[in-house]
Amino acid sequence: MSAAPDLAALTAALEATWPPASATRLGPFTLREGAGGGSRVSAATAEAAAGPDDIAAATAAMRAAGTPPLFRLRPELCPWDATLDAALEASGHLRHDPTVFYAAPVAALAPEPLPRLRAFAIWPPLAIQRDLWAEAGIGPARLAVMARAAEPRAALLAREADRVAGTAFVALHGPLAMLHAMEVTPGLRRRGAARNMMRRAAEWAARAGAHWLALAVTEANAPARSLYEALGMRACGGYHYRRAPEETAP
Repeated sequence: MSAAPDLAALTAALEATWPPASATRLGPFTLREGAGGGSRVSAATAEAAAGPDDIAAATAAMRAAGTPPLFRLRPELCPWDATLDAALEASGHLRHDPTVFYAAPVAALAPEPLPRLRAFAIWPPLAIQRDLWAEAGIGPARLAVMARAAEPRAALLAREADRVAGTAFVALHGPLAMLHAMEVTPGLRRRGAARNMMRRAAEWAARAGAHWLALAVTEANAPARSLYEALGMRACGGYHYRRAPEETAP
């Protein structure tokens, strides 16, 4: 088994498995066009120290592109982000969606075979999966993000008796598989669907050659974090966003 992924590896896997429509460099910033795919694919990140003029230029470029200005800060990974974070806070940018990475060895998450009728790994996703994602606000723009991710990738489908109980997306980046967009059918929660999808994701990841399964979850999502910790996943650092108070994050 490979060594535990560090924050740089987790960040690279996040970028590779949930990619933006395009990315361009402007001074020290990478600007992303998410095409409606959410904050992860729309936020700017600094690849070097950024001054006030750089921040102003990045903000103007995002507004000119019709994207609400949004910055993703990774002070544990990038030392210059602490200074950028302080500058954005001083200019009134609000801290938004602090997020934590979790990771665990795939062997620990899938210690025994899961009954095949409890969860499947397929591609492309079925209409019933797309419908469940849509009900949770994960519409065509985020499905397009999944389609942009390089193979191998899979859509997970959980079942409870004869009903669809949940869906999620997983994709591989080197020895690391990253899970995204896990949703459980309302009315079928707390019956093991999320746990079954995690186990199926780990089995799929192992067959694809991965050693670790990881995901990113907001700090505020206490139920999900409790599940991941109960499964033996370990918090491995994270990131947060900054947005202007008048802006709505994508």
